[in-house]
Amino acid sequence: MTLLRSFLATAIVALLLVSCSTPEQGTLCERTFEPYMDLVSDQVRTLHNDGYVDAMKLYKAGDHAGAEKGLLVYLDRKDAAKGAWLYLACSQLAIGKPFEAERAIDRLEGSMKRDSRTNASGTRWCAGCAATNPRAH
Repeated sequence: MTLLRSFLATAIVALLLVSCSTPEQGTLCERTFEPYMDLVSDQVRTLHNDGYVDAMKLYKAGDHAGAEKGLLVYLDRKDAAKGAWLYLACSQLAIGKPFEAERAIDRLEGSMKRDSRTNASGTRWCAGCAATNPRAH
């Protein structure tokens, strides 16, 4: 009986997901994803945050491909702000790169664990995006 309920619940969820992803409506990620609000682009530009602020101005303008490039360059710096990983992940999701976005979140989680101020364990950020992407299978 429990196995039958499990199977029925899985079948219903699968049916709902398939029925919701018609070509006109786009994928689940395309329909629901909203980039995280910009909290950086209005900061005073300094020698330490210049690349971050410049990339975030592109992010704020909706140029997520440009923001991704700028954030990747900025994140190569040893003194890069950890929050830039979150904005990189959002930019990558916005331009259709869910697996790269997951790697960015993994890097953010790893930096937070090394910092030992917080423990962001096991978060899987955009399961809906990865589930609807053919590369995930």
